[in-house]
Amino acid sequence: MFALPLTATAQLRPLEPWHAEEFLANLDRCRDHIKPWVGASFVAEDLSQARNVLERYADRRTRDNGGIWGIWDCDRLVGGVMFVSLDAKQGVCEAGCWLEPGAEGQGLVTRAAELILDWAIGERGIQRVEWHTKAGNVRSIAVAKRLGMSRDAVLRSTDPDGLGGRTDSEIWSVLAHEWQARKAAAEGDRAEIDRLVAAYFDLFTNADGVVPDVAAIHHLFTPGGLIANGGPRQRVCDLDSFAAPRQELLTSGELTGFSEEETWSQTVVFGDVAQRLSRYRKRGVLRGEPFTGGGTKSLQFLRTPEGWRLTAVSWDDDRPHGAAR
Repeated sequence: MFALPLTATAQLRPLEPWHAEEFLANLDRCRDHIKPWVGASFVAEDLSQARNVLERYADRRTRDNGGIWGIWDCDRLVGGVMFVSLDAKQGVCEAGCWLEPGAEGQGLVTRAAELILDWAIGERGIQRVEWHTKAGNVRSIAVAKRLGMSRDAVLRSTDPDGLGGRTDSEIWSVLAHEWQARKAAAEGDRAEIDRLVAAYFDLFTNADGVVPDVAAIHHLFTPGGLIANGGPRQRVCDLDSFAAPRQELLTSGELTGFSEEETWSQTVVFGDVAQRLSRYRKRGVLRGEPFTGGGTKSLQFLRTPEGWRLTAVSWDDDRPHGAAR
């Protein structure tokens, strides 16, 4: 079984019939939330129905005309993405998604959809990916936009709205050449953001005789940038109040041989804004005592006329299991 990372804690994996109990528990947590927007046959009410849903998608995968993948966050199934249909001969497929409310706002569906669209277009030669949604489904339409899709049509009064009226449906799509151009542009953005993040980490290195200049942080941020740390001593700083004490620490001889580097990262670009989740490790000698450590950073970016710049960074060092947060 494969598992593709979505965030530091979330993965995309195949969703199989033997996951029926997990799938039903996921639906129980989001049933009322998704019921207005998805087909009634998908929202299983019991274990037998849940297994039948997953068996239908397993059959589609066997026939090469569909498939379903689950999103697990902290080893709990929270939603997923699917190909409702896939016709490699005609070069057309329809993608979809669902997600429980507690997992919203992390970009999980967008990232998962990007992975399956990459596969469909890059590996299967799909030329057109469609996204069907009801007109009032604001979150689904937002995902379509983030995937670079265009609205092709509004189908009027297609479905009952549950209130005695009817609702419109929308069809969105992205073509293979549009997806490939978007991907190339995103790779360029990520490369620039990679360089910016590397420059940020380098600000705090004094290993191997390097003399740091933490005040150069202003060149990496937009005006008004903020830096925050988690843990027992939480603090939010502007750039000057953050840089000055660290410059003193790194040049006074109190902290020597210090370096910090990323060990894992994920960057998501949404137009002119981007975010990056990063794992890091660090080492140095503090007051004569060697130490090592690690943690997690969240970095926010804005595309400016001068290029990508940081707007905010927050971090939280790892603590021993059971330590007070």
